[in-house]
Amino acid sequence: MSVLQGRRVAITGGAQGIGRSIGQALIAAGARVALGDVQEDVVKQTAAELGDAATGYHLDVTDPASFEKFLDQTTEDLGGFDVLVNNAGIMPIGPFLEESAAVTRRTVEIDVLGVLTGTRLAGTRFAKRGSGHIVNIASVMGTLASPNAATYCASKYAVVGFSEALRQEWRGSGVKVSAICPGFVRTELIAGMSAPGPLERFLVVNPEDVAAAVVAELAKGASRTVFVPKLVGLVSRGTTILPAPIVDAAFRLSGGNKVTSELDRDKRAAYQARIENQEEA
Repeated sequence: MSVLQGRRVAITGGAQGIGRSIGQALIAAGARVALGDVQEDVVKQTAAELGDAATGYHLDVTDPASFEKFLDQTTEDLGGFDVLVNNAGIMPIGPFLEESAAVTRRTVEIDVLGVLTGTRLAGTRFAKRGSGHIVNIASVMGTLASPNAATYCASKYAVVGFSEALRQEWRGSGVKVSAICPGFVRTELIAGMSAPGPLERFLVVNPEDVAAAVVAELAKGASRTVFVPKLVGLVSRGTTILPAPIVDAAFRLSGGNKVTSELDRDKRAAYQARIENQEEA
């Protein structure tokens, strides 16, 4: 029997990229999935391509009524609801003072408030029956800050802290909460970005790697923060004991600051346009 046989999972931002890969990996592990995304036509096409174990729905994570409807549809169509994967997010990159107030607000609405809304709605359902699992897709940039990504870092730091607070709050309740912190994932989110050779080997990962971490976390059934790859976590935790000037100097010497500061803006233009048009990634 597959490790997640019969598990019923709702995934936000499921039309493409990490969300799609998570859906595909969960289906392979025996789960059934409901994919939600603001790109309704795309998410329904994705669900059709993933097969009978997937369904696709319109979802705007910034609208609590839309989120509630998505979870109701998931429960009705899958015959229940066991797991929520909060994956929807956008990633603005550039100098903070050049970032529009609209993009800043939209990032917080999707990346932070969307996670809080989904967690509240799903957590309420799970708490009533004493079981369930919420997986929040965060980022290594929620533990290691980077220039030209201030709003994104702020949002992911919030998601990591939120998840770790609930880990303590929900201890013994039967409801689990995990934060997955990948490095830079090879999707449209990092269009126009590149890492120096040494960093590329451990900082940049494939969406399938993130999906595998989600499957493993659900199979384990633990509440914790997980880094993808694990080496990123060792680096992140190691920096917490070092003085800030040393951390900042090491970051610059490794070329980490170049990932978000030396962009190919032409390659990133399409993604930037999507953010400005207020679509989820």
